[in-house]
Amino acid sequence: MMDISIVIPLFNEEESLPELTEWIDRVTSSNQLSYEVILIDDGSTDNSWKVIENLRSKNPHVKGIKFQRNYGKSAALNEGFKAAQGEIIITMDADMQDSPDEIPELRKMILEGDFDIVSGWKKKRYDNTFTKNIPSKLFNAAARSMSKIQLNDFNCGLKAYKKKVVKCIEVYGEMHRYIPVLAKWAGFKKIGEKVVEHRARKYGVTKFGWTRFVNGFLDLMTIFFVGKFGKRPMHFFGLWGTLAFIFGLMVFTYLTVSKFFFDVTGMTDRPLFYFAILAMIMGTQLFLAGFIGELISRNSIERNNYLIEQKTGL
Repeated sequence: MMDISIVIPLFNEEESLPELTEWIDRVTSSNQLSYEVILIDDGSTDNSWKVIENLRSKNPHVKGIKFQRNYGKSAALNEGFKAAQGEIIITMDADMQDSPDEIPELRKMILEGDFDIVSGWKKKRYDNTFTKNIPSKLFNAAARSMSKIQLNDFNCGLKAYKKKVVKCIEVYGEMHRYIPVLAKWAGFKKIGEKVVEHRARKYGVTKFGWTRFVNGFLDLMTIFFVGKFGKRPMHFFGLWGTLAFIFGLMVFTYLTVSKFFFDVTGMTDRPLFYFAILAMIMGTQLFLAGFIGELISRNSIERNNYLIEQKTGL
């Protein structure tokens, strides 16, 4: 079996690819590792795909997938995971901020520590303090709190996985930040962390703005809900729907008894009457939402359907 598959999503990274693949080849050769590098071109508008084809002609370990348009990092990783054949799968970014020198130690931790996942932790960062570092700390604190996974850097692109982990999970939307959470919900709970080098960007510019943190928190709520209730939405909607309906029914009963036995002001003249009706309607709707959710739970066949224009080496 091939030792490692290195999955690298990229968007407009033509300058960094030759140096990155050469560095990977140097590290794997010195450690006598059989490997493949799967480069996923996520709809680049520069010459990234031509560079990948050129690299493939010189190095048979380099393989490529080209999306017809930009789908995002999650889509690129998902396709890379499908194609990966190595015993251990390593993911890293193409911008040269992740060091390939970390690969042997990440692999060693998976094999000897029997971890399902080892996530990189860029403890010392070279990003802007106010636009990236502080928001990142807040984001990671929220992710730790909700997922109960004690990682310091969920968003680090440098990670190592057992092959069975990436073959058992589905990455879509913007869920690449939460692959450890997806893995945990799939039953892979041995998740480790390693301090890794964060290098200053050498080529190009960052492809992510401040909006990724806003989207990140929304995605965290999504992954929490899908992970906990995705297979049983009735447990969420049905519970709250039942409680709301019972509350409304109790208030309505109280008003009815007050009207007929205590000769209190008419029911419809009291604000509680409308709260009761609203609670009962909302309860019914929530219950029906849970029932419908049970019927269609996670059966969308289009969620990971991407147009791939070309492949090389695969």
